[in-house]
Amino acid sequence: MTTYNWPLIERLLHEVQNSAGENFAPRAYAEEHAAALAAAGQPIGNLDDLKMQAADYEALLLKRGFIEARPEDEGGNGENFILTPRGASLLSLIDSSIPGNDHPVQVLDEQADALDPQTFDALAAKAQIA
Repeated sequence: MTTYNWPLIERLLHEVQNSAGENFAPRAYAEEHAAALAAAGQPIGNLDDLKMQAADYEALLLKRGFIEARPEDEGGNGENFILTPRGASLLSLIDSSIPGNDHPVQVLDEQADALDPQTFDALAAKAQIA
């Protein structure tokens, strides 16, 4: 069973939304995420591992169709992304600013690999997950 760091993935997806004209920098976002966790009194673990995990997530999200290269006419520079419909769906499920997001995250965690495109698409199509 594959487990994911959903708060880090959420941070990366939010950064994808805001990356027009700027290079996507997953390691820097991981560092900012760790600083926010530390400020909230939560453990951050090994920062280098978190940075590597963020870079790995970038590659995984791209490969599995959650993000794609941002078109030039939308501020794309070859080093930034946009959310695909699948990525927008994932963000809506794990967005911590949405009350009651615990259930979708729990359902995702129960999957063998929640970010497998077929698994995710089947889950996202179920109205009761949200």
